[in-house]
Amino acid sequence: MQNFSKYGLTVPRLLLPGTQIDPVRWAVIACDQHTSEPEYWAQVEREVGERPSTLRLIYPECYLHQGRPDIPAIHQRMAQYQEQFLIRTIEGFVLVERQTTRGVRLGLVAAIDLEMYDYTPGAKPLIRSTEGTVVERLPPRMDIRRGAPLELSHVMLLTDDPERTLIEPIYERRDALEKLYDFDLMAGGGHIRGWAVTDSQSMAALAQALEALYQCGDGFLFAVGDGNHSLAAARACWLELRQNLTPAQREIHPARYAMVEIVNLYDPALVFEPIHRAVFGAESGALTHDFILYCRGQGMSVVPCKPERAQLYLLDEPMRIENALNPLPVAILQPFLDQWLADNPQARLDYIHGLDALNALSALRIRLTPMDKRALFPAVRQSGALPRKTFSMGEAQDKRYYLECRAIL
Repeated sequence: MQNFSKYGLTVPRLLLPGTQIDPVRWAVIACDQHTSEPEYWAQVEREVGERPSTLRLIYPECYLHQGRPDIPAIHQRMAQYQEQFLIRTIEGFVLVERQTTRGVRLGLVAAIDLEMYDYTPGAKPLIRSTEGTVVERLPPRMDIRRGAPLELSHVMLLTDDPERTLIEPIYERRDALEKLYDFDLMAGGGHIRGWAVTDSQSMAALAQALEALYQCGDGFLFAVGDGNHSLAAARACWLELRQNLTPAQREIHPARYAMVEIVNLYDPALVFEPIHRAVFGAESGALTHDFILYCRGQGMSVVPCKPERAQLYLLDEPMRIENALNPLPVAILQPFLDQWLADNPQARLDYIHGLDALNALSALRIRLTPMDKRALFPAVRQSGALPRKTFSMGEAQDKRYYLECRAIL
């Protein structure tokens, strides 16, 4: 078997549901989506009914305000599912073809070495965060992972591969691979197909492409695109666990690794969308006024502008920040919101994927414009993690659905 450890990867042992399981009801979208739309998750509940589903193995963040999930019950269902439903095993990668709202996106399901990833500010590991990690957001995620027999993942890693050397050549010969699944995803998620990548020819091709990318990367091979906090929780859990393991045990323990889907930054269907802000329980005039004063106090000004020059929209009005030291408006907006919310505890902030979802809310809406995805690797290489929730890879319905599982005990 090819060794990929130099590149922070390992060939995973993936678990898939048996062919008797309805895949449409099995696969549900990432738990951090539709956080202000309980009706979406209610519809998923109705769609799933009593059928086996990954919905029973996660806790949608839409419900976090209601309290912590029943962790023992989730772990018990994982063990039950592992025994009864997850009966197909793949020792290899999975090539994924996903039909999204922007076209066909390709991916490669793999597992990364958490020893070669670090979310600590200033760290420069092989696998790097793209947004600042809020450690206060990790405990609920860690609670679910800690002691869990399985992991499900919505983490997507990006590789800087403009020549399309890593994933696309494997896709060209997909007809020679074993097809694992082929079905429509629920709730407008498009269509998904997957193939097992286990043969020596594919493994050798992947190793060759990874070596070339590694040589060009100057110590930076992968960037976390989606699931920054979920991956950070996996890392934090591993650091806890490794303290009680011998060096030999650390080398082989399955919790040292985390399942991800690798996607080429230059995939034509991979579009960077802004993550908008919605503020609940706030008087719009006060927040807007305070933001203008905040910018003015730092030598900047917020001015109305034409839509084609807008950096953000306050209450649907196009605005631009003049004399800004940072070209990313979210780098100015987010610190202001953090302080403003601390001073106004009656208000609540949510991060919204998609304009339709934003416009449907009765809240103070702050709409942001997208960043150029080609700037991602240079920006992270130069300055480290970007402000949190700077970008989203596609609309909410384009996010990764839970499908494959992996044992981590």
